[in-house]
Amino acid sequence: MSKQEHLDLASFRARLEHGDENRFWRSLEELSNDEAFDEFVKKEFPHESQTLGEGVDRRDFLKLMSASLALGGLTACTRPLQQILPYVRQPEDVIPGKPLFFATAMSLAGSSAGVLVESHLNRPTRIEGNPDHPSSMGATDAFMQASILSLYDPDRSQTVRYIGDPATYGDFLGALSQVLVQLRSKGGAGLRILTESINSPTLGNQFQTLLSQYPKAVWHQYEAAGRENVLEGTRLAFGAYVNPVYQFDKADVVVSLDGDFLTQGSGHLRYARDFMGRRKVRLDKQEMNRLYVVESMLTGTGSVADHRLPMRSADVESFARALAAQLGVSGGAPPSSSQADFVAAVARDLQAHRGKSIVVAGEHQPPVVHAIAFAINGALGNAGSTVYYTDPIEESPIPQTESMRQLAHDMETGAVEALIIIGGNPVFAAPADLNFAHGLERVPFRAHLSHYYDETSALCQWHVPRTHYLEEWSDARAHDGTVSIVQPLIAPLYGGRSAHELLGVMTGEANEAYEVLRGYWRSKLQSLDFEKSWRKALNDGVVAGSTLPVKAMAAGGTLPPPTQNPGGLELVFKSDPTIFDGRFANNAWLEELPHPMTKLTWDNAALVSPRTAAKLEMGTENYNGVSPLAEISYKGRTLQIPIWVVPGHADDSVTLHFGRGRTRAGNVGTAKGFNVYAIRTSDAPSLGFGAAFGNLKETRQLACTQLHQSIDVKTLRGERDIIRVGTIEQFRRDPSVVPETEENKVRSKETFYPPFKYEGYAWGMSIDTNLCTGCGGCVIACQSENNIPVVGKDQVIIGRAMHWLRIDHYYRGRPENPESYHIPILCMHCENAPCEPVCPVEATSHSPEGINEMTYNRCVGTKYCANNCPYKVRRFNWYSYSEYDIPGRQAIIKGESFKAMRNPNVTVRSRGVMEKCSYCVQRVNAARQEAEKGDRRIRDGEVVTACQSACPGEAIVFGDINDKTSRVAARKAQPANYGLLTELNTQPRTTYLPTLKNPNPEIKAG
Repeated sequence: MSKQEHLDLASFRARLEHGDENRFWRSLEELSNDEAFDEFVKKEFPHESQTLGEGVDRRDFLKLMSASLALGGLTACTRPLQQILPYVRQPEDVIPGKPLFFATAMSLAGSSAGVLVESHLNRPTRIEGNPDHPSSMGATDAFMQASILSLYDPDRSQTVRYIGDPATYGDFLGALSQVLVQLRSKGGAGLRILTESINSPTLGNQFQTLLSQYPKAVWHQYEAAGRENVLEGTRLAFGAYVNPVYQFDKADVVVSLDGDFLTQGSGHLRYARDFMGRRKVRLDKQEMNRLYVVESMLTGTGSVADHRLPMRSADVESFARALAAQLGVSGGAPPSSSQADFVAAVARDLQAHRGKSIVVAGEHQPPVVHAIAFAINGALGNAGSTVYYTDPIEESPIPQTESMRQLAHDMETGAVEALIIIGGNPVFAAPADLNFAHGLERVPFRAHLSHYYDETSALCQWHVPRTHYLEEWSDARAHDGTVSIVQPLIAPLYGGRSAHELLGVMTGEANEAYEVLRGYWRSKLQSLDFEKSWRKALNDGVVAGSTLPVKAMAAGGTLPPPTQNPGGLELVFKSDPTIFDGRFANNAWLEELPHPMTKLTWDNAALVSPRTAAKLEMGTENYNGVSPLAEISYKGRTLQIPIWVVPGHADDSVTLHFGRGRTRAGNVGTAKGFNVYAIRTSDAPSLGFGAAFGNLKETRQLACTQLHQSIDVKTLRGERDIIRVGTIEQFRRDPSVVPETEENKVRSKETFYPPFKYEGYAWGMSIDTNLCTGCGGCVIACQSENNIPVVGKDQVIIGRAMHWLRIDHYYRGRPENPESYHIPILCMHCENAPCEPVCPVEATSHSPEGINEMTYNRCVGTKYCANNCPYKVRRFNWYSYSEYDIPGRQAIIKGESFKAMRNPNVTVRSRGVMEKCSYCVQRVNAARQEAEKGDRRIRDGEVVTACQSACPGEAIVFGDINDKTSRVAARKAQPANYGLLTELNTQPRTTYLPTLKNPNPEIKAG
C-alpha cells in the first residue's frame, strides 16, 4: 500500500471513528452509499470489487466481513460496541494522572454497602468506602477491597456456551424464546427461576412482572450463607418477615449470642463503627460500653469482648432461655448450675441499662434463638431505642432451604421443564442430601447466568457470562433499607450480561439495564425534576428518602418450646471468613489473606479445642503447620479434612468453614482446601449431630502465617510489652495504664544518631488496639493500593508472604478460655531505624519528613535490612511475583488484564528487591501538590492511608505529628501511648494505644 493510500485509509477510519456522535457503528445500509467505503473496498479487493448497492453474493459478503475487522467491530449482531478511543476533546473533569471517584454499591448475601471507586482514565483501580452511605460510613471489608481483583480476573467467563461449546448470545435468546413461547401457553407451568437473595428493588419489580406473565412459574431463592435464620426468627417472633436494625452507638451493654456482628453479616461495617465509637477511651472520655459474648468458635467480636463464655452452639438456646427467664420473659428456663452466676450477673447488668442495651443472635443460630433475642429486647424496652424494625430489605423473602428442597423434588419428578439460574452455584453449594446435580440433569432446558463457568454451568445446557457489579447498572438496598444506584465504572470486559437484561428479554420489555433502572425510579421518585434527583442519587451514592420506615413491632407473648439438644459432639457449619461461601475462591488476595484467628491461608480445617482434639486422638497442638488428617462420617457421607487446634474453642464442638474444595473455580481456586458442602444437609445447614471421627494416621502441611500465638502479657520490669492491656478502672486511676520503666526511659535517650529537627512535616501513625477486631480489611486495602503480589501456598509455608501489613493475633491465659488480642504490624518508620545503616547501597533511607523510604532500583537484595529489623516487616521478592510468566514457577495472578488494575502511582517491584510499608507516600505527595497550589500546609485528615481508610473501627490514624491539633498528635499525647520494642531505642513513628476492658465486677476473672 502506498503512502497516499495509507493516509486515505487512515482518513476513512477517522471519519468512522469520530463522525456523528463519535461512534464506530454504521449500518450496512449507510455504508452502501458511502463513496469512501466503496473506494476502500476497491483497494482491498481490486480483482472483484463491487459496491454494496450492486448486490453482494455470499463469497463477496465474507470478504467484506473480513475487511470490516479494520473498521472496528462491524460484525456485532446484538448491540453496538462502545469502543474506547482517544479523546478528540478532553472532558473538563478528566486530568491524566488524577483519578476520579464514582459512587456505587456492592451487594453480598442480600445486603449492600456503598463504595467509592477510584478510576484512572476509565480504569477502575481501587475501592474505598462511601462516607455518606449508612452501611459503610467510609469503611470497607476485605470482600469489597478484593472485588477489584475479581473484576479483571481473566478466568471469568468470556463467552456464551451451549453444552460446553462456544455460542452467541443471539443463539441463546433464540433457544430461550422458543421455550418461553411454549411455557406461556401453559401459564408458565414448568418454569422455574433460581436466584440468590435479591435486594434490588428494580430487579424485584422485574420478577413480579415476569410472574404476572407466567402465573404458574415459581421463583426460588437460596443463599448458602444468607439471612434465612434471621428472617425466620422474625416471623416466629412477630408473625411476619421484618428486618432488625441495631443502633450500637446508643447501647451501653451488648450481649452476643454466638454472633460475629462486628466482622460479618448485614450492616457489620456500620455496627463496628458505632460499637467501637463507644470504646474510644481518652483523657476527656473515660466511659465505654460492655460486651458479653457466648460462642463456640472464637470470632472477631468475641476477641474484643469484656466477658466471653465458650459453649457449644447447640447450648446457646438454653443460655438465651435462661437469660430470658431472669428478665421475666415467658417461656424461659432456669440456667445450668455452671452458668447460673454468669447468667444472673448479665441479667442484672441488662436490667440496669433498660432501653440502652442490645441482645443480638448470630446469623447461623436457629430461628428460635433469634426469636428469644427479639423477646428479650422487647422486655428491656430496647425496641424503638437501640433496636428498630423495618420491612425486609430482601425482595419477596421466602424460606430458602424449603424452597430448594421443593425445587429439587420438582426436578426429580420431571415437573420442571425449564430452569433459569441467575447467579449462585447450587451444584456446589446446595445441601448435599438434595442431590441437586442429579435433578438438574433431568431438566430439559437449563441455563445459568454467572461470572464463571463453574460447577453449575458445566451441568447446564446454556451458560451466559454475567457482568461484575462494577460493569452494570442496578440498585441495591443497605442494611437499613437505604437504596443505592449501582453504576458501571467500565464497559463489560468479557461481554457479560446483567440479570436486568436477562429479565428484560424474558418479560419482553426493555432489555437495556439503564433504561429499565431509570424507568423504575422515574415512577418512584416523586420529583418535579427527575433528572436532578437522578444525578444527585448517582453523585451521593444513596437515593434520598429511600430508607425504609420504622415499623412498630411487638414480640409474641410466649416463646416456642425448646429445641431438642442431643448433646455430644456437634458440627457447626459456617461460611469461610476469607472466601465467603466459595464465590471468592478464585480471588488470590482473599485466598492468601490469613484467617483472622488461625492465620491459615489457602486452606480450611476442622477447628477444635485442645480437649476435643485429645478426645479424638488428634493431638493437642499444631506443630509448624503440620496437621493430622481426619475422616468425618456424617449421615452416610464422608469428608477428609485436617484438624486444627484452636484455644478458646468450645469443647465437643467442631467448626467447619464451607466454600473451599472447588472443582471449577479457576486457575487460582480450583482444588484448594476441602469441600465441607459434601456433608452439609438441608435438615442441619448450621448445626449437626452424630458425626464420627476417624484418624487416618496421615498429615497435611497447611500454610500458616503465625505459628506462635501464645504470650504472657506482663508489666514487670524488663519484660517486652508486645500488647499492653488494662481495664477502664485502671485507666481512670492511671491514664498511662502501664507506666514506662525507669530503665527504658534512660535507654531511650542513649543514641549515637545525631538529632534531627523536623521543621516541616513529621509523619506518624497511631493504632488503637482497643478498636481492632482483626478483620483483615486493612491488609487487603494495603495490597490493593500498593500493588502487592501474592506468592502462593508453597511460599507462605516457608515464610515468604508479601503483605506489607499483617495483623498478629495472641492468646493469654488458660487454653480453655484465653484472652484474645489483635495488633496490626507494619513498618514502624523508626527514627533510629536499624535497617538504614546496614544497607551497602543506601537503598533504604530516611526522608526529611520522617518516612523510612525504599529506593527499589538501587536495592541489590542483600537482605541485611530485613535481618536487622526487629519487627520483621520487610518483604523480599524471591521470585518475580508480580510478573505474569515466571520461569520455572507459575505466577499466581497472571493475565494481561491485571495490568489495568494496578495503581499507576506505585512502582511494581521486580525480583531481588526488598519492599515494605511506605506510609502510602504516594498519597502524601498527591496531597502536597494540592496544598502547594493553594500555598498552604496539608490539612489534618487530607492524607488518609489505605489501611486507615478501610478500618471500620477507626483504629488507625495517620497524620503530621508536628501539627499539634492533628488527631495523630492528640493520640500520641495520651499517657497510654507506647511503642513496640522501644527498649531497643528504635524510636518508632508508629505507636499504639493499649487494649482496655470493661469487666463486670460481679463476674470473676477466668
